Amino acid sequence: MVRHVDINVDSGESFGRYVLGTDEIFNYVTSANIACGFHAGDPSVMRRTVKSAKLRGVEVGAHPGFPDLMGFGRRGMEVSKEDLINYILYQVGALEGVARAEGVSLQHVKLHGALYNMAWVRKDYAEALAEAVRLINPSLIVVAPPYSEMERATREAGLKVAKEFFLDRNYLPDGRLVPRSESNALIRNVSEAVERALKAVSEGVVKAVNGEQLNVEVDTICVHGDTPEAVEMARALKDRLIEAGIKVSPMKVFI
Repeated sequence: MVRHVDINVDSGESFGRYVLGTDEIFNYVTSANIACGFHAGDPSVMRRTVKSAKLRGVEVGAHPGFPDLMGFGRRGMEVSKEDLINYILYQVGALEGVARAEGVSLQHVKLHGALYNMAWVRKDYAEALAEAVRLINPSLIVVAPPYSEMERATREAGLKVAKEFFLDRNYLPDGRLVPRSESNALIRNVSEAVERALKAVSEGVVKAVNGEQLNVEVDTICVHGDTPEAVEMARALKDRLIEAGIKVSPMKVFI
């Protein structure tokens, strides 16, 4: 049986006069998580990014975050479950409208930044995500970390989930990501990141920062679009996966 894996990238995160990332990376990924205006992005960037993804055959998903342009959505916020459902509905709905104008259907939803990290372990935030997706379009795939509250809530809601691995981030012994405030949060060495991801896909393990081996399940691999080496990493990752006999496909093909 051929093993499939998706490569996703956080994208469309420019806004106004601020430019972040490059659509060149769409040549090497299969899914794009497009910012919806709360943590980054704006209507013009959203539409331009959808067009660019469509041109390259990249599937499109919504990338909702906290309403925090100043902090790029990387600062935690305390909001009610109902408000969080509405935040996600608002953002996914906005991108869905833009995508429809370009003849594109959304494939997935992936939370951004602090919202992703909080929903990883918080039952209320995870359930808000699942409820919002169920309400707007239950055929959408939810991108979530394996063994997380997000995965649990998504499955309990009867929704599809794609389990995610992070190419350019280090892991703590508890399976979560090393906070970006720590000096060892990011992996900048391309070959190290790629070989680590290949091992996660083929063997289901990754080494935590303390040297401990963690079990992982991988349907999709994230490349952060704002990482300086992002394009080089995505290109090398795709080549290495194909070389290893792993088929790189959009998540909707096998989820």
